[in-house]
Amino acid sequence: MTLALFHSTEEWAALFAASGRGSVLTIGNFDGMHLGHQAILRSVVERAKLLGAVSTALTFDPSPLKVLRPESAPPRISTNEQRVEWFRALGLDAAVILRFDRALAQIAADDFVRDMLVARLQLRAILVGENFCFGCDHAGDVTLLRRLGTQQGFGVEIVSPVRTGGQIVSSTAVRRAVAQGDVGRAARLLGRPFVLTGEIHAGTGTGSKLVFPTLNLSPEQELLPARAVYVTESVVAGETRPSVTNVGRRPTFSGSSLSFESHLLGFSEKLTRGRMEVRFLKRLRGEKKFPGPAELRAQIARDIASAERFFNRLRRTKPTRA
Repeated sequence: MTLALFHSTEEWAALFAASGRGSVLTIGNFDGMHLGHQAILRSVVERAKLLGAVSTALTFDPSPLKVLRPESAPPRISTNEQRVEWFRALGLDAAVILRFDRALAQIAADDFVRDMLVARLQLRAILVGENFCFGCDHAGDVTLLRRLGTQQGFGVEIVSPVRTGGQIVSSTAVRRAVAQGDVGRAARLLGRPFVLTGEIHAGTGTGSKLVFPTLNLSPEQELLPARAVYVTESVVAGETRPSVTNVGRRPTFSGSSLSFESHLLGFSEKLTRGRMEVRFLKRLRGEKKFPGPAELRAQIARDIASAERFFNRLRRTKPTRA
């Protein structure tokens, strides 16, 4: 899908204002793009089609908490690149990523709506969650939006939260699940596996010589899964391969730094650079120090066998196309 990407509301207006279509908008951090975010964005796309408007997401970089209260800002689940790709996949026409700083934070809620949303984005309707707040000191809320909508001629729609397993889907719940190593739970909240992306880098070579060959990832995400061994899928050079990934400090070899090592099943190439994506499907076991390489190798062989059984079951249960 074609997505127009902007870094100011003026840029949006320069491309779309002359058409007179206006925007159907949502505002948020969209960190992780979980099922709740997806529900709002799909509603934006549907409403925009009905009105002939430009479906638009307005988001921020860095997140407001990183600027206003950095000591309490949670780790980001996703990168900007991931957010843009998800906006595109959901069929949005446009995304505006505003640079968040203290000057932006000081804009009063009324002014933000009048000057940015109505004047520049030609707002026709805005869709948000029930706890949405905005503007200086978070003074703006759904009640204010509705009042301003009546005054300035735009609609306000509140999208109900999404629940799974009796729990409201939220970025906080995703972070908790990933930090605990419950990647299955995280996948149910996200609607897809939790993913790490980044560059492959050369490891120490110890594991490849004494245990099993691995590809080593330098992740771009701030949020990292708990130290453990996982069943994963690894995407390298455009190919998706079943894999087993260890997140840990390699205690058997007296390691100190956190490493992300993936053994790709049926893959023997020695790569020391390039892009890599790791999708976390299931936690197998926690991190453990073994007496030596032989014992570690035996355990990893069992981990690989468990992963192979997992993928065999997955293949058997995957629906076949007619």
